[in-house]
Amino acid sequence: MLTVGERAPDFELPLHTGGVFRLSDQEGKKIVVLYFYPRDLTWSCTREACTFRNHVGDIDKYEASIVGISADGLESHKQFARQHRLNFPLASDMAMDVCKRYGAVWFGTARIKRLTFVVDKIGIIRGKFHHELFVDRHYEDVVRLLKNIQKATTVPEGTPKT
Repeated sequence: MLTVGERAPDFELPLHTGGVFRLSDQEGKKIVVLYFYPRDLTWSCTREACTFRNHVGDIDKYEASIVGISADGLESHKQFARQHRLNFPLASDMAMDVCKRYGAVWFGTARIKRLTFVVDKIGIIRGKFHHELFVDRHYEDVVRLLKNIQKATTVPEGTPKT
């Protein structure tokens, strides 16, 4: 099971928008919010995705990007994104290899947990959130953490440059 402070395992998955998402390509560029979710077009997954959609600008201002990951195929992701006007990519992990590496699979089943990771610009896991029922908390937890990361890396005005 991955924990905060560990290096996030690199992976590559196809995106519904075309191309692939490779976590290591983000190093030095952006903080990455990886959110694992059970299924496209279900009530709670739609609510979670739409919450992220509605606040993608808030997340972007912290130099972060969002990627949703589930075991659904690319065609399902395309329909989900189109139907709900999602403004971030969805990655398909049909073999559930990445889901398993990140501990986002319920033990002994093929069901994905609702699990969110925040990976900083150097590839370290800075946050891990798991809420099956309170789906809005993922966004709230992510923004709270991003604010704290920004505070920790912001140099106060008047501080001499070294």
